[in-house]
Amino acid sequence: MSTDVPWRDDAVALFPGQGSIASGAGRAWTASPHWSLIAEISEVTGTDVAHLLLDASDEDVIRTDHAQLATFALSLVGYHDLLELGWRPRYHLGHSLGEFSALTAAGVLTLADGARLIAVRGAAMAEAARATAGMMVALLGGDEAARALLQDRPGVYVANVNGSGQLVVSGETAALDLLLGDARDLGFKRATRLPVGGAFHSPLMATAQEALDAQLARTPWHPSDAVVVANVDGQVHPAADWPGLLSRQLTSPIEFVAATTALPDAVTASVEMPPGAVLTGLTRRIRPFATQVALTEPAELRALA
Repeated sequence: MSTDVPWRDDAVALFPGQGSIASGAGRAWTASPHWSLIAEISEVTGTDVAHLLLDASDEDVIRTDHAQLATFALSLVGYHDLLELGWRPRYHLGHSLGEFSALTAAGVLTLADGARLIAVRGAAMAEAARATAGMMVALLGGDEAARALLQDRPGVYVANVNGSGQLVVSGETAALDLLLGDARDLGFKRATRLPVGGAFHSPLMATAQEALDAQLARTPWHPSDAVVVANVDGQVHPAADWPGLLSRQLTSPIEFVAATTALPDAVTASVEMPPGAVLTGLTRRIRPFATQVALTEPAELRALA
């Protein structure tokens, strides 16, 4: 990673979660001078990441373990292309697996260690999802009273706090099937089942904890002049705190609103790494930035040149 590029104290780099990936997501990026990162990540993890990004079917690439690794890899390609333009955001914010991408971009993790963590995390979460019938549901338009009613429903857990009236819940399939039918009565305008492989960021992921914690414990963590805002509490932490934070993140809600509003007022630009634009939309509703660019394809870099 280029370290001679000066920090931009007015910018935040956003790193998406696995819900942004789709078949062929990497095709537009093969001409990037940093596409070679894909081969490095493939070698470290023993997975053909280029195949996932170029040729895999939608069904294959959205599989939990594949989606996490493919998203991580493509986000890092986009980030290095951003550095080539002379943009080096001081602030970094990821969503779920995007937090690992953010820490890697910030230099708290090396590329190899970040990739190893993602490989272990994705495999462990996929195994936990196979062991328990769970899913996730997006709830839109509810107020605090509607959210409070969720606490009384067994098998339902708040997983993502993505904005005012935008919650994602995880839980047992039977419990969320009932919630899909009751959501309007609780005060939500819409409830939608999400196309993900399990009940992430909930106690149903607890069986993945041992494998992730073991990999976190053997991973070196490096101090950085970059700032990474944590998902679980919207705070900034030293490098030594990150193993515990990432462990908590596995079974705790993503507090994306708190993390976004923790950014200083001086941050006036956001750049979202590939493959998606979900976080650009979320931050626009939480706290708009004067400049917002989502690198859904390399051509979007022109807006920053």
